[in-house]
Amino acid sequence: MTRLADSTNAQSPETDSEPRVSRWFPGWTMLGISAAAQFMSGPGQSYSVAAFKEPMRATLDVSETGYSLAYGLATVISGLSLPFTGQFLDRFGARRMLPIVGASLAVACTTMSQAHTLTALALGFTLIRCTGQGALTLIGAWIVGEWFLRRRGLATAIAGLGSSLSVMAFPMLNGWLIDSFGWRNTWLALATIVAVTMVVPVWLILRDRPEELGLLPDGDTAPPVPNSSLASEIISDPEDSWSVSEALRDATFWKLLSVPLCSGLVGTGMIFHQVSILSQRGVSSQAALGLISIQAAIGTVAALGAGWLADRIKTERLLAAAMVLLCLSVLVILFMERPVLAFAYAALMGLHGSILRSAGTVVWVNYYGRKHQGSVRGISMSMMILAAAFGPLPLAVAQDQLGDITSALVLFAILPVVAGLLVLTASRPQRS
Repeated sequence: MTRLADSTNAQSPETDSEPRVSRWFPGWTMLGISAAAQFMSGPGQSYSVAAFKEPMRATLDVSETGYSLAYGLATVISGLSLPFTGQFLDRFGARRMLPIVGASLAVACTTMSQAHTLTALALGFTLIRCTGQGALTLIGAWIVGEWFLRRRGLATAIAGLGSSLSVMAFPMLNGWLIDSFGWRNTWLALATIVAVTMVVPVWLILRDRPEELGLLPDGDTAPPVPNSSLASEIISDPEDSWSVSEALRDATFWKLLSVPLCSGLVGTGMIFHQVSILSQRGVSSQAALGLISIQAAIGTVAALGAGWLADRIKTERLLAAAMVLLCLSVLVILFMERPVLAFAYAALMGLHGSILRSAGTVVWVNYYGRKHQGSVRGISMSMMILAAAFGPLPLAVAQDQLGDITSALVLFAILPVVAGLLVLTASRPQRS
């Protein structure tokens, strides 16, 4: 387990370096709130909104292009808003921000229920994407970064299970509610669920940092001593944190950023076109859709292992491994001769996602500290979302202009290699 650095005690034996841990640590409760926040981001996520597409288009008489443009614009605005959300989060804390964002998402869902025009639809999309997809996810990760240090990777993976369960629950829930009560009432039901779970209970229970309760991260009652070189790479004192401007001037920041940029672009492009890509290789549309569930299941199971590794292995190596997995998944598609290989593709994509949700989340607070983690992480999430917005284009352009997606797949196989090599050259940020 990762431990706070204390150079004066760096040579202490392992038996003496174990920190004293309190019997009950409120951080586990905060971890539950983090998981709940990520679960309740569902109404603003694509997997949830997808259930509303056809019934809303039919009622509002909106074209496929108009609907897609409204949703795409909302996604771009959500990405651009995250750096500002991160700044507010660092300034006011999650205890204030989470109830506000939860109430805002409830209002956004209500706005969606009242949409009658394309303009109103675009406004509703913007609100649910900014609050659900963006802010709630960012806040959930921020809470874990404040309450855990030695076990931050594992804690991040556990909290991320909320997101995985959300993927499984909301599409089915929305489909049933829409069939039973109509899409407008379904949006109102989602607004009620969000308001009940994310406002008053959060305000009463959540605390921003363990120091507010006289505790240390992980529930340690004494500063632990490092027993590995990995601990010395993690900023433990909030006062040693880097500001956003300092991070942006650091070469390591941009090398690390290459990974979420690549994952957003390539991963989204592959998932978006998965049905058509696999159909060209002998996989039925139904089976191609089913592979998405397999990817999610593999990613969920592997996430705990990836989180455990994130506390023990240098993050750059794990991120490079994620890029190797992403590259291999594209190569499987590129050279697929038998439909059964689609399962290998799904497994590789699921493993890639599990590393990104653990190591790709903790790296920012580990390397740049807790004090400005919302702002720094907000920038990385913003860039990933913006890259994802353009992810489907290379494959679509290749198909339309060249009649074949091979050239785009080759590009998608090369980009993870470049990102992997870049992140392998990254090292702990050092102030000049």
